Amino acid sequence: MKKILTSSILFCILFLTGCVKNELTVYTGAVVEFDAASWNANAAGITYPMMVRVPTFNAATPTSAASLTRATGTVTLRVNLVGAQRSTATSFDYVIASESTATAGTHFTAVTGKGTIPANSSFGTVDVVILNPGVSSTTARDLVLQLVDNSSIKASVNYAKIGLRISQL
Repeated sequence: MKKILTSSILFCILFLTGCVKNELTVYTGAVVEFDAASWNANAAGITYPMMVRVPTFNAATPTSAASLTRATGTVTLRVNLVGAQRSTATSFDYVIASESTATAGTHFTAVTGKGTIPANSSFGTVDVVILNPGVSSTTARDLVLQLVDNSSIKASVNYAKIGLRISQL
């Protein structure tokens, strides 16, 4: 009985195991995307996050941030470089998406449409200055920014848009 058991175990060890050669997958491309701080701000019916609070980076509780209102002032959105850091500065482009209901010059200052990720860094920023139009309204205004491809870098397919819902109360 011992010989049969030993033979069976030895057979299993020798013939029922195998080596699978795993190829190491290395991402060699590079894209830009809006920061992960916005990924938990999903909204129903849209395919991008909608921020209702001022984004804070490295915050333990993102819900503790102040609400995004017409009195907020400057909002800084972080843009990530996904891929290897570069030895030179990387410029990226963004536009106001067609879904926006906020008006430049009334609800926010006109944006430049350009940003930079410094050399040897993985992060850049986009600053948006929220304006107070002076008239209180119950209708919130949405500002939607979208990263676009340019000659130096492409925009991420999944995280290229972000919305800011500006309360007008």
